[in-house]
Amino acid sequence: MLNKKRILVTGGTGSFGKAFIKKILKNYKVNRLVIFSRDELKQYEMSNDDYFKKHKSLRYFLGDIRDKSRLLLALKDIDIVVHAAALKHVPAAEYNPFEFIKTNVVGAQNIIEACIERKVKKVVALSTDKAVQPINLYGATKLCSDKIFLAANNIKGSQKIDFSIVRYGNVLNSRGSILPYLKKNQNQSVINLTHKDMTRFTISLEEGVDTVIWALNNNTTGDIVVPKLNSYKLVDLAQAVCGSKRLAFTGIRKGEKIHEDMISKNENGSILDCGKYFIITNNVKKYKNKKFKIFKEKFSYNSKENKYLTINQLKNIIKKIKN
Repeated sequence: MLNKKRILVTGGTGSFGKAFIKKILKNYKVNRLVIFSRDELKQYEMSNDDYFKKHKSLRYFLGDIRDKSRLLLALKDIDIVVHAAALKHVPAAEYNPFEFIKTNVVGAQNIIEACIERKVKKVVALSTDKAVQPINLYGATKLCSDKIFLAANNIKGSQKIDFSIVRYGNVLNSRGSILPYLKKNQNQSVINLTHKDMTRFTISLEEGVDTVIWALNNNTTGDIVVPKLNSYKLVDLAQAVCGSKRLAFTGIRKGEKIHEDMISKNENGSILDCGKYFIITNNVKKYKNKKFKIFKEKFSYNSKENKYLTINQLKNIIKKIKN
């Protein structure tokens, strides 16, 4: 699917974007790989990285997904788009709601329209567990984005372009996540956490990248692909990083949940089990040749009622993460 293709990644200088691009460069022979982002410093640093600068297929394209005309220029002759650009910080969204709407919702619509106009073949957009039954502005904008991308399959007409979604949970050690905070404060006598019962799904960057590549290589048109993930308890992660330090609980921040959902009982469509992933689909027939389990009843896939990583498992995962 990916060999000899021309691929564009929005938010290509972010954590996911860089990991995805490295994997593509390592495993496929693409004709062109475009990094589309608005941060010139990150593009400069990436283009001067020893690993990336040796690859002649890379292109660095400054632009903002809020600007459709710039997207149209960047998408010329592109076959595949991976949409990873978003504003993501939950408290920032509560304080700056329309900035998140302009990027996460209007930007999504710009990508769809530009991809249809440029006759792109396949688009996979990244989503988040916070888009499921959202209680914060960030989650609400990502829910809107998801709905827009799936509905795009209804307006493409006879054009051969596929839109699908990959939804996953927190990436350990990503910017704004809890792990960098714990590492920074591990020598303090008291560690402040939000809530003693809080749980989260967790995924590595590599697992996130593999899920997107799986979605690109399979017929996931109009579907949401959800990887099967472990959960962790916030207090266990704190102990894995900080040892037996005293914990103080400050209360959940505005817009936060105690537990997260990846699939809710209210999801539209059927849910399939295809091994490493769940698929939420409105077209079960296209998978008739696959030996996927179809769930007859809706269920909730949430971070509370899930398999937890132990403290030792968390320690081993943290050791493998590069700072």
